[in-house]
Amino acid sequence: MSDTDDEKSIEAANEAARGVMAAHLAALNAQDSVAMAATLHFPHYRLSGGVMRVWEDADIYLADFRKRAGGEWHHTVWDSIDVFAAAPDKVHLDVRFTRFREDDSVLARHRSLWVISCLDGRWAAQLRSSFAP
Repeated sequence: MSDTDDEKSIEAANEAARGVMAAHLAALNAQDSVAMAATLHFPHYRLSGGVMRVWEDADIYLADFRKRAGGEWHHTVWDSIDVFAAAPDKVHLDVRFTRFREDDSVLARHRSLWVISCLDGRWAAQLRSSFAP
């Protein structure tokens, strides 16, 4: 593979990762657990507060999110998504986001690391490390 081909592969990986993030946010805000599950690889891993949480499948993922976000959560917005490392089959993202109440008042702002990978030809989030509870 030439340098140009590698650059094109990495550019395509970055676009795929951003597409996963857009689809994830749309599904999250719609509370569409089926669409959200399509944006995640399972098992899915999340490190927060020194605890590694593992979801083996999509069945309880949305319910767990609602518990973490709190009863006032209504929707989330990505404030920034920055690629800080990428390969043709994996992208590391530095993500900042804001959670809102229904009246659009800010509930919380957080930062996290997302790892988006291509497994068996499908791009999805494989793991996260978050400062959010």
